[in-house]
Amino acid sequence: MKKLAFLSLIILSLVSCKEKKSESNSEAKAEQKSEMRSSSKSYAELSIAQGGKWIDGSRGHKEYDGGTSFKNVDSLTVPKEHTDHSWYIRYEGPGWENSQIGYRLYLDWRNAIDIFGKKVDTLVLPYVGQDGFDSYHEPSPWGQDILKAGKSMGIGGYGRMVADTVAHFRSVKNTFATVKNSDGYSTINISYEDWKTGDDSINLHAQLTMYPNDRFTKAELTPSKAITGICTGIVDHGVAFHKKEGEKWAYIATYGLQTLASPPDNLGMALFYKLDEVAEQKKGQYEHLVIFKPSTETITYYFLGAWEQEPDGIKTEEAFIQDLNKKLEVLDKTNVLK
Repeated sequence: MKKLAFLSLIILSLVSCKEKKSESNSEAKAEQKSEMRSSSKSYAELSIAQGGKWIDGSRGHKEYDGGTSFKNVDSLTVPKEHTDHSWYIRYEGPGWENSQIGYRLYLDWRNAIDIFGKKVDTLVLPYVGQDGFDSYHEPSPWGQDILKAGKSMGIGGYGRMVADTVAHFRSVKNTFATVKNSDGYSTINISYEDWKTGDDSINLHAQLTMYPNDRFTKAELTPSKAITGICTGIVDHGVAFHKKEGEKWAYIATYGLQTLASPPDNLGMALFYKLDEVAEQKKGQYEHLVIFKPSTETITYYFLGAWEQEPDGIKTEEAFIQDLNKKLEVLDKTNVLK
């Protein structure tokens, strides 16, 4: 009888521990869901496929086959096999968002930046691309991928002008990325080792920062060597183009029917840059370009998108330009947007 009583106590204890652990897990999941519902945060993530293997793909390059799930990681050395459409990184690179808009960077040779237009003011990226690799191209209740980058750098991507052509990141020895979420901002850091363009090879560090409020991303590029032609831009879809210079800063912007929505609807895109850091602003083959002066100092610029379907968002070209002019005034006075 004593043994039975003792065994009963052990079983009750184990059941109690299991229930507490289950409650703890449920509370953690509830807390995570609550956090994702919050509309006053920024968020960044990087998610890779699990459970598969690299195979020779039908497009002549390696593909990650048989992945059964995705896992978020804080850092990643990009595998040598990874390229565009290799099905390894969820939505092809790191993503970042706040309540108004989301972005993603293709973490492969293209290195373009794309826009996730949002119809809701909650954080959505953890759910994007989970129900089919490129399902985000289709309209959904949260929104969709709205920008066609094509052969351009998208919005705020970076590359190098070589012989009147933008060189992307086809030749890089190693690419290392990290993501971090803090109370006041979210950051993505990417280090490119031995990036070869033309006759030059450099290391390049890029930091992309998003804040809980407003639509812009702060971009900071630090080259290891001063070379000509490092650039950024806005993809040219043949809509209205705007340019304005302030005392220290300037912007270029586009506005019009230039989204992947069906039918296309209005999207505004803009780049803010320091006048003393820029060698030239001109029209390129696929984008409106901002070309920076050679330097080893950190180059700083901001980019943003404003979609008309965003809740309580900017709905007209006039309102978009008014918003940009206010930001230009702030930059001229303070050198920073937050």
